[in-house]
Amino acid sequence: MRIELATEPGDPGRPNEDYASVALPASGKGGTLVLLDGVTPPAEDYGCLHSVPWFTARLGGALGELSGSRRDLGLREVLAAAIARTADAHRQTCDLSHVRTPQATVVLVRWDEERVEHLVLSDSALLVEAADGTVRAVLDERLGALPAAVGRLRAAVRALPDGSPERAAAAREYVAAVEALRNAEGGFFTAAADPDVARRAVCGAEPRSAVRSVAALTDGATRWVERFGAGGWTECLALLRKAGPQELIDRVRALESAEAAGPTAPRGKLHDDAAVVFAEL
Repeated sequence: MRIELATEPGDPGRPNEDYASVALPASGKGGTLVLLDGVTPPAEDYGCLHSVPWFTARLGGALGELSGSRRDLGLREVLAAAIARTADAHRQTCDLSHVRTPQATVVLVRWDEERVEHLVLSDSALLVEAADGTVRAVLDERLGALPAAVGRLRAAVRALPDGSPERAAAAREYVAAVEALRNAEGGFFTAAADPDVARRAVCGAEPRSAVRSVAALTDGATRWVERFGAGGWTECLALLRKAGPQELIDRVRALESAEAAGPTAPRGKLHDDAAVVFAEL
């Protein structure tokens, strides 16, 4: 078995809000993989005394422990229990009903001698390579399928001059429209304080013999495919096998820097926190 992971903050002056871990039991007959992308709040006041890294460390630790120790639970049940445990850790001091209470995307993989289970919630990605080399991307596509009106608002923001009052006003309108769809019917879902969100996760399982490798990527790393089109998911996994997760992140950073030096302003953040875990089973 080969397991490699890498993570890098988008800004060296800010804490990395991504979380990645792999646990292998002493028996050597299985394992668990956890990848989280903490959601950066747009303002300092988000109803919580704790940072996003505090939240991802708590939730990630609970997911790793429960997915390994409670194999009688399905992965949705594991996620629900981990969310509840994390919420209980700060329920008495923080406003967990705030729309921007600390939250994260989730990729969770668990395997044993018989099968490989997976769970994906929000816009981090899981690549599953079959025994014949075929690569399938497991994605929760709800964030990319928001109502057309939201897309028009985003396009309006990008069409306005950077730094202008008009762009700032349009950006506030766009953010408000997205926030109204966060963890709401018809919108998209992240792991925050409500355990019920676990039932929204994309889940599946395959025989262990049918899976050659898996790779989990936060959206700071999926930019190589989804933003820059440097290759498809098959090429992405091949790069991870050949050169490892850090090489993928390095290539994303180079593409981001080239975009920033180009004639048009880059979309959104110049750099984002990026984390990648590659496990050859």
